[in-house]
Amino acid sequence: MKKLLLASAAMSLCASGAMAKEVKIGIVLGFTGPLESTAPPMADAAKMAIAEVNKSGAFFNGDKIVGVKGDSTCIDSTAAVATAERLVTADHISGIMGAMCSGATGSILQNVARPNGVVMISPSATSPALSTAPDDGLFFRTAPSDARQGQVIAKVLLDDGIKTAALTYTNNDYGKGLADSFKKAYEAAGGKVTISVPHEDGKADYSAEVGSLAAAGGDILVDAGYADQGGKGIVQAALDTGAFNKFFFPDGMYGPTLPKAFGKALDKSIGDVPGTDSPGAKDFFDMAKKAGFDGTSSFAAESYDAAALIMLAMQEAKSTDSNVYKTKVMDVANAPGVKIYPGQLGKALKLIKEGKKIDYVGASAVELVGPGEAEGNYRIYGFKNGKRYTIKYM
Repeated sequence: MKKLLLASAAMSLCASGAMAKEVKIGIVLGFTGPLESTAPPMADAAKMAIAEVNKSGAFFNGDKIVGVKGDSTCIDSTAAVATAERLVTADHISGIMGAMCSGATGSILQNVARPNGVVMISPSATSPALSTAPDDGLFFRTAPSDARQGQVIAKVLLDDGIKTAALTYTNNDYGKGLADSFKKAYEAAGGKVTISVPHEDGKADYSAEVGSLAAAGGDILVDAGYADQGGKGIVQAALDTGAFNKFFFPDGMYGPTLPKAFGKALDKSIGDVPGTDSPGAKDFFDMAKKAGFDGTSSFAAESYDAAALIMLAMQEAKSTDSNVYKTKVMDVANAPGVKIYPGQLGKALKLIKEGKKIDYVGASAVELVGPGEAEGNYRIYGFKNGKRYTIKYM
């Protein structure tokens, strides 16, 4: 009899497991390429949001979310599209948390997401061109457009009395968009860009680019590149030749690479990265620390929020079909409703089930405007003894 009961219990468990549904979300980031050191904390943040939802048991009828990783490489659009196609056709994902870099994001949006009707929420693609790209209502981003970042950099420099700047940028959608935005804002406010020089990633020597920048001069070098690629090479060449010892680093240059490589040589430099001092940010940093990753890493908070918004929008729409829940992303992200912070995703899911409205604030003080992109908050930081410290938030 005991054996029969045990066998019956085992059969019951198997039956329950067979009935459990899985909902897959793609985590598409540049795990290789010019921002490969930044991608792991972003993925960890998205997985933390997924784990939080699964632990609550409140998603639909206890259905489980599964995160499926895919490498966009950031710089190879063909590889990015192939990765996304595999996730859609083979893994049958119901949404994409990503992609990471603007060029790869645009390629996936036009070649995979739109044709297949898949929602994308990027935590880090910041090109202004994405604001007006055709998207069939499927594309959102928790990171602000570089149209805003360019204005922030211009204000920071001019507030510090820096009236001339040399400018270099990675020669892609992200770099061009940010360089144009900064130059326009800076010169409209009275600053002068002495020269604007694109650079290619993957080169062994950037002395030619730095030579041109040095010849034009400037109080500072704005380096809108990538921390693990050409942007770092520009800094190395500038320091080696003495061309510049003061830099401004936009968000693509944030990460562990530069402080490790250059230490105290960066102590005159400043930079910016999306960030906020909201209560949700502190909650997120504490959660990330307990989970074993750096929550202050670039776009980690935005990744948690992007994953959370996909799951909350599904719950609000009572559907995992992108063409249904895409209409609910803005609803759960913005007022009115009960404010939701990191660690409260289970609470949010239950409120939605009860027919109540939520206002997802999250880790990055999410407020989606216009075509579904973050309004924009930035942390301005400096260096002391080779380590970053926060100067202010804007």
